[in-house]
Amino acid sequence: MIEIRNLCKTFVLNGRRKVVADNISAVFPDRTAVAILGRNGAGKSSLLKMLSGSMDPDSGEVISTGTISWPVGFAGSFHPEMTGLQNVRFIARVYGVDTAELADFVADFAELGQHFNLPVRTYSSGMRSRLAFGVSMGIHFDTYLVDEVTAVGDAAFREKSERLFTERVKRSGAIMVTHALPQVKRLCSQACVLEDGALSFYEDVDEAIAHHQALMKTTVVDSD
Repeated sequence: MIEIRNLCKTFVLNGRRKVVADNISAVFPDRTAVAILGRNGAGKSSLLKMLSGSMDPDSGEVISTGTISWPVGFAGSFHPEMTGLQNVRFIARVYGVDTAELADFVADFAELGQHFNLPVRTYSSGMRSRLAFGVSMGIHFDTYLVDEVTAVGDAAFREKSERLFTERVKRSGAIMVTHALPQVKRLCSQACVLEDGALSFYEDVDEAIAHHQALMKTTVVDSD
């Protein structure tokens, strides 16, 4: 379970204030897949980072029970001069899991071939994302944080990623940021919409999608 209490976050860019979280309070339940919807720039990824602890809020707190993943698919923590295999082994030691078991899992899942033994700096962005997703899914977390990760790769790889993710959330919770509404319907049982620093939580996914689509239509009208 993850609970956020009175969460506030504002960025100042080129003299303009952007409110990402305006005194948000919400509870993300155990063993439940929850989607975070919102237009581009609403602050969805920033909210995910605050939930993971990689970004501090201006005020408020994040309270959790159990373990929380880093944002799944986030490849920024890999050491570029180390190989994919070396990075996986390092992460396994940090999280206290079997290094050989995790390495075998990632090698099989990420489909990097010989690149698994090459420095990460030689990887394309897609290869980094596949490596990151494989490492994340290879470690058990009570809650997985996911940011558009199953959009990586070709159709066969995306299908494989979604199958694996579906298997993981049978015993864990998940909070996922995605623009793929059919995916939200397939994978999530609850959803919320982030807009102007406010988070609207829905137990009915269809209601959340309707709210999100109404906002997107407003965005199109405003831009005309």
